[in-house]
Amino acid sequence: MNDETLKTELLGVALEVARRAGELLRDGRPDDLGVAATKSSSVDVVTEMDLAAEKLITGLLAERRPEDGVLGEEGAATEGSSGVRWVVDPLDGTVNYLYGLPTWAVSVAAEYRGETLVGVVEAPMRRETYRAVLGGGAYCDGPAGAERKLSVRPSPALGQALIGTGFGYLAERRKRQAEIAGRLIPGFRDIRRGGSAAVDLCDVAAGRLDGYYERGLNPWDYAAGDLIAREAGALTGGRPGVPASPELTVAASPGVFAPLRALLEDLGAWHD
Repeated sequence: MNDETLKTELLGVALEVARRAGELLRDGRPDDLGVAATKSSSVDVVTEMDLAAEKLITGLLAERRPEDGVLGEEGAATEGSSGVRWVVDPLDGTVNYLYGLPTWAVSVAAEYRGETLVGVVEAPMRRETYRAVLGGGAYCDGPAGAERKLSVRPSPALGQALIGTGFGYLAERRKRQAEIAGRLIPGFRDIRRGGSAAVDLCDVAAGRLDGYYERGLNPWDYAAGDLIAREAGALTGGRPGVPASPELTVAASPGVFAPLRALLEDLGAWHD
């Protein structure tokens, strides 16, 4: 199987599993939804729907691509033998979902031998599906099947840039992140806090944000969105010379990326 055939196959699977999980989360949310478990802190929550969506996704992947590996936020971890690994967040934006806020998504990425080839972010409440294939551009499928090719917004002067960010679940980390955001705000148009890293990265791709940064993300949070942002013309990375990582993730239009990352480096945004 050549690379293009593999990309096409992986994209088809990613779109199917993201759509099916998105439908389950949108249509199956119980009125009395509560917290099923917590992870790093009392506000780092897991709901029964996170678990149900990951079970659905891993089951479909096992049917469609039984030799692939899987890494999922809620504990799915298999090695596989094909060289393909799926990196999955079944519900990115769990707290938003718990409270009935619309900014949440299903994030599905497919890596081959360590390189991300395909990324899909399904945002059911927006009625949007973001998708990208390495080297093939990024697209958004909207209501009624309308397709739009994604492109980052032309880079503004830094003082006119709208920047997205997110906060972690540990109280001391949130306090530090709030201090960093407070020091950054005077130099930008404003800062937004959406609550879903996957959606924020897609908003950079779609020109709805000029840039985005966050400390403390995991691979399942950014794997798909990072590819979508890059294929839409954004620059992405972590600290200088380092790819996006849990230490720091940055994505921005080309003229905003370097000065934003330099500011974050100067402020020490990569440590607690």
